[in-house]
Amino acid sequence: MAAPRKYPDELRERAIREVRTTGRPIAHVAKDLGIHKEALRGWVRQAEADRGERDDRLTTAELDELKQLRKEVAELRRANEILKAASVFFCPGDRPSPDEAEQVIDHLRGHGLGVDPVCRVLDLSPSTYFARKKRPKSARRLRDEQLMPLIEEVHADSGGTYGARRITRALGRRGVEVARCTVERLMAELGLEGVIRGRRRRTTVPEPSAPRPPDLVDRDFTASRPDQLWVADMTYVRTWSGWMYVAFVLDVYSRMIVGWQVANHMRTELPLDALEMALWRRRIKKDSGLIHHSDRGSQYVSIRYTDRLADIGASASVGSVADSYDNAMAEALNGTFKAELIEMQGPWKDVEQVERAIFQWVTWYNEERLHSALDYVPPAEHEEAFWRSQEQTPQSA
Repeated sequence: MAAPRKYPDELRERAIREVRTTGRPIAHVAKDLGIHKEALRGWVRQAEADRGERDDRLTTAELDELKQLRKEVAELRRANEILKAASVFFCPGDRPSPDEAEQVIDHLRGHGLGVDPVCRVLDLSPSTYFARKKRPKSARRLRDEQLMPLIEEVHADSGGTYGARRITRALGRRGVEVARCTVERLMAELGLEGVIRGRRRRTTVPEPSAPRPPDLVDRDFTASRPDQLWVADMTYVRTWSGWMYVAFVLDVYSRMIVGWQVANHMRTELPLDALEMALWRRRIKKDSGLIHHSDRGSQYVSIRYTDRLADIGASASVGSVADSYDNAMAEALNGTFKAELIEMQGPWKDVEQVERAIFQWVTWYNEERLHSALDYVPPAEHEEAFWRSQEQTPQSA
């Protein structure tokens, strides 16, 4: 099909005059002048509308005004789209940096918006943008592009839990030296963030009638060797099938989780099973000098629990119930567990799903997770260093 012809204005006016002054049929005039008859018919009708002779059409002036208004509306809509898309890049009232300006223009170009209208709406310079595109990348940008995939990898390996502090340390362990502020900046650029621990639900209930062992820790959560001091506590997990409860036993020296158990109840069997796991894994012998610290929950001061500690010669230590200071280290573990696993990967279906996830998380926590209190090494590595030092001490002597 041939493209529409563009008729000269003079020919158009002559054809209209011929039809209006002579009264000849439009088809005959169109044939004589080599014009499509329907084009001529439209011209005549438009001329009649411009002279006020018919009201079923807009005049040429009105059509021109309508065209201009539509153009302005399209421009406003495009400007609105540009501002809406750019709002996620720029802080209110702040002048964007050149890097930010380049990123937002690249983003909007990818959505079909031209550079000139984007720069006009955002009061940016198109020439500056194109000059930056032609300019070789700076050393800092090249370094950023090397670091960004490494940061994403470390963040993903941590299950999305590591923040800038731990990612910086993890990169250092890989031989990649980078400032924490650089990691924070690139994490923001990548849209990454670590977990933030939330509030804790109370899971222990005091037993006033039970004898209370003394507080041997007195908020001093330090130890000079593994299996010198353990802390224990319970927390909760909400699932589709109801509340589930988890008991942990933590070694204070290495921050290693030495025992854990999950159940749909808070009876003594729950923390007792976690304790049995810890005793079996650590091969605790009688009179090993172990101190076991917990709060004053009824499960931990029950006869069965205290008798089991007495069987192995462990000293029971009890702080105040639900006191975040008297059992601070166990409370901190519960907060980490909730933030890094339960809140990150939920919602949870049932106790079996929770148990499988805890098994994987505890293994990662003990073997790989960098602990700030251990100078950013995993608990297992911290313990290995201790035992190596014990083997080397007699040789040095």
